Amino acid sequence: MTTSPLALPFPALPDVAGVRIGTACAGYKAWTRGDVLLIEMAEGTAVAGVTTRSRCPSPEVELCRARLGGGRARALVVNAGNSNAFTGEAGRAAALAQGEAAARLLGCEAAAVFQASTGVIGVPLPVDKAVAGVTAAQAALGSADWLAATQAIGTTDTFAKAAVSHAMIDGRRVALVGIIKGSGMIAPDMATMLGFIFTDAAVAPALLQAMLEAANARSFSCITVDGDTSTSDTVLAFATGAGGGPVLREAGQPGADAFAAALADLCGQLARLVVRDGEGATTLVEVQVAGAVDDASAHRVAMSIANSPLVKTAIAGGDANWGRVVMAVGKAGEPAERDRLSIRFGHVLVAEAGAVVPGYDEAPVAAHLAGDEVLVSVDLGLGQGQARVWTCDLTHGYISINADYRS
Repeated sequence: MTTSPLALPFPALPDVAGVRIGTACAGYKAWTRGDVLLIEMAEGTAVAGVTTRSRCPSPEVELCRARLGGGRARALVVNAGNSNAFTGEAGRAAALAQGEAAARLLGCEAAAVFQASTGVIGVPLPVDKAVAGVTAAQAALGSADWLAATQAIGTTDTFAKAAVSHAMIDGRRVALVGIIKGSGMIAPDMATMLGFIFTDAAVAPALLQAMLEAANARSFSCITVDGDTSTSDTVLAFATGAGGGPVLREAGQPGADAFAAALADLCGQLARLVVRDGEGATTLVEVQVAGAVDDASAHRVAMSIANSPLVKTAIAGGDANWGRVVMAVGKAGEPAERDRLSIRFGHVLVAEAGAVVPGYDEAPVAAHLAGDEVLVSVDLGLGQGQARVWTCDLTHGYISINADYRS
C-alpha cells in the first residue's frame, strides 16, 4: 500500500518505566507481520479510557468498559486484522479466552487485562490463533520497541503513528508516549480507532479519567475521515507510577496542570496523525468555526463541513467552491443566519453578509488549496461559540481501498 503523502516520520520515543512490549504473528490474515500486541505493566498501574458510542460494539469494547471501573491494569492485548465485532457469543467467548490466557501467563486477574481488536467486522476471532498469538507475544516480552508495537496494531494504515510529550512534576521531567492506529471508519464520537498512552507518572485513576475525557473532547472527538464511527474505537491511558514522585490525585495539585496539558498535547498530535493517514488522503483540512451560539453548536457545524463529501471532493480537486461550505453550514441544523455568515479559505475572505466579497480574486485561494494543508474558516456572527476539527480530502483512493477491503 502506498504511504500517505501526508505521512510524518516515526518519532524517537523514550522507554517508559514499568512497561514491557511483546509482539507476535497470530496469522489473522495472510501475512507474516506481527498482528498481536501484548504490553505488560507494573503492579498498581492506573488506567483510564474512552470507547465508541456505537450501539454495536465489539466484545473487547464491552470488556474494557466493565474493567475500567477497577481503575487498575496489568496488561494490554491488541489484535489486528479481525475486529471480532458483530460475532455473537462465539466472539465474546474468544475475547474472554484470550484475556484469561494473558492473565495466566502474567499471573494477574483477568479483570486487569484490557483488550482491543481491529479489522474486518463479522468474523469471529479464531480462539486458537488468539491464544497462541498472545502466548507467543508473552514469550517475546521485552524484545519489541514502540515501532514494532505500533506496526502490530495497524490495518489499512500506511505509516506507523506515534507521539511523545513531556511534563514537569515535582522537578522531574515525565514522558507521555502514545501509539495509535486508524485510517478509515473515522468519525469517532468519543475517540478514534485504537489509541494507547503510557507514562511512568503516578496518577490516580479518577484524575487520569477526568484528564483523558477533557483531552479527548478537543482531539479524538474532533476528527473525521469519512463520517463513519467504528464498532471498536478505544483509547486507553496507563500511568505505571514506576518513575517515582508524588501521586497526582486532584486537579489543583502541583504538577497536575502540567500533566493535563501534556496529555492534551499528546492526544492532539495523535488525532491529527490519524487524519494525515486518512484513506486516500492528499490534503489535511482544518475547519474552524467561530461566532456560534455556543461551543457545542460550533462543533456540530464544523463537523457538518468536515463530513461533507462535496466539500471534501472540492478540496481534492482544488476547487474554491465556497458555496459547498454554505450548504454544509445550512444543513447542520444549528442556528445560522445567511446574511451574518462569513467564509475564509486560508486567510482570504471569500464571502460575507450573504454574498461573495466585492472584487473577489480566486487566485490566492487556488494557491492555498494546492498545498497539502488547507484551512477553512467560518464565522456565524451569532455569539461566542467556537470549535476546531480536522478532516482530509476525499479522493478516488478512498473508494479503491474500501471497495477491495475484504479481498
